[in-house]
Amino acid sequence: MQVRDYLIRRLLLLPFIMLGVSIVVFTLTRFTGSPIGIYATPNMTPAELAVLEARYLLDQPIPVQYAAWLGGLLQGDLGWSGVSVAPVTAIIGSKITATLELAIAAGLIAILGGIALGTIAGVRRNKAPDHAARLFSILGASTPTFWFGLLLLVPFYLWLDWFPLGRSTAIIFDSIAHPTGLYTLDAVLAGSPTALLDAIRHLILPAVVLAFGAMAIIVRMMRSSMVEAMSEEYVDAARSKGLAESIVIKRHARRNALVPTTTVIGLSFGFLLQGSVAVELIFRWPGLGQWVTSAILAGDQATIMSYVLVTAVIFMSVNLAVDIAYAYLDRRVVLG
Repeated sequence: MQVRDYLIRRLLLLPFIMLGVSIVVFTLTRFTGSPIGIYATPNMTPAELAVLEARYLLDQPIPVQYAAWLGGLLQGDLGWSGVSVAPVTAIIGSKITATLELAIAAGLIAILGGIALGTIAGVRRNKAPDHAARLFSILGASTPTFWFGLLLLVPFYLWLDWFPLGRSTAIIFDSIAHPTGLYTLDAVLAGSPTALLDAIRHLILPAVVLAFGAMAIIVRMMRSSMVEAMSEEYVDAARSKGLAESIVIKRHARRNALVPTTTVIGLSFGFLLQGSVAVELIFRWPGLGQWVTSAILAGDQATIMSYVLVTAVIFMSVNLAVDIAYAYLDRRVVLG
């Protein structure tokens, strides 16, 4: 199957998958309690609560409630965010771009660093670089994200004040436009080196913390794939032709080692989204993680459901991109 046909088929399946996700999410949130809890006040009378329940159709069966919610969703109405005191659609855009910017930065660090370290470890098997990579993998996989974040926060923020908390310095970023919502890209488009430097200073520390665990997994997978690739006959054949060792590694061994690693990279992006909750809380990053944490504590079901739907779309998009990249890296793979 050609990539175009495969892409079209997956995109056609997307609405049905999202429909299933929405049914599960809506049903589970209804079992956790009444969604009007965040809107009610202690001084409300039973009659006022009944009016509030009727407004949100809570006096109707769950299928009727779901149909009404789905109808609003199809019209772009995701409900009212109690924690933000604003419509969800007015808030979620800025939260998505904040989390995506953090996840993309962390992903680049994890991918580039993981592939480089994994390649070196696989080529220098059972030598000092390999042992160092193994130690790094163990630490990255076993170290809690929140603890690692606090560990870096003390010296680099409290003592040295190199990397500030939050996403930007307000006085700097209020002076430029934000057409994309990605502060680093907006600074580049505005031609402001000051804003770009400020955005990078705020981004580096949370991105490094978020990338640590994902990078460890990629290093481990890349190292194992490189060890296997270096022992294959096509590597020996390339060497016998007199090719330089660097060319053998880059064009033959590493390219084939990237095939299984690509799947791990795609799964690691999900790890980045999950880990961003703790990272955003520690570094005061105003993204989806911080937003949904406040919503869970407050019982804001509209925000929680919107978060789940958005992350589901992101996960499926990443998985689709990984499948296509897998087919391009390995021509033997047939998309079906």
